[in-house]
Amino acid sequence: MAAPASASRIDRTRPFLAVRIAVLSVSDTRGLADDTSGETLLARINAAGHVVADRRLCRDDADAIETILRAWIADAGVDCVISTGGTGITGRDVTPEAFARVLDKEISGFGELFRMLSYAKIGSSTMQSRAIGGVAGGTYLFALPGSTGAVADAWDDILATQLDNRHRPCNLVELMPRLREHLRAAG
Repeated sequence: MAAPASASRIDRTRPFLAVRIAVLSVSDTRGLADDTSGETLLARINAAGHVVADRRLCRDDADAIETILRAWIADAGVDCVISTGGTGITGRDVTPEAFARVLDKEISGFGELFRMLSYAKIGSSTMQSRAIGGVAGGTYLFALPGSTGAVADAWDDILATQLDNRHRPCNLVELMPRLREHLRAAG
């Protein structure tokens, strides 16, 4: 479900700014060789002209996920982290809990919008998704489900435009210089 043409657009008169994105695949059962959702995300990031700053695979372990997130948040070469997997409701799904440990602010609208778009495709099964977005230390973080379709939907219908500084009427990229304001004020 695409946004109405009148609601958003790409202003091609503005120069494109590449975002440096780290990709984390969370899974106890997949390796990088068979990580189709991670590969789908990488292909879309590259096709959009962004930079893959790092890519890792991590088991479903909140402490291990948190450690990777904190390292990327502290890395000036990472503007955004996108994870796939571990957002369901089973006992092993702990990605949202790990994200909650590091977030300064949650972007509630991301999860809400993702589930709204997902509902149009998979119906009430979308209630099982705990996709989440937020900001930590001036870095954007988004946790997506592990299915290839969900990753494609989240990128194509939300993140592709919000991570494009030319998107109008507004986008996340133009806010990046101001994400650390509270950290400067405290320090």
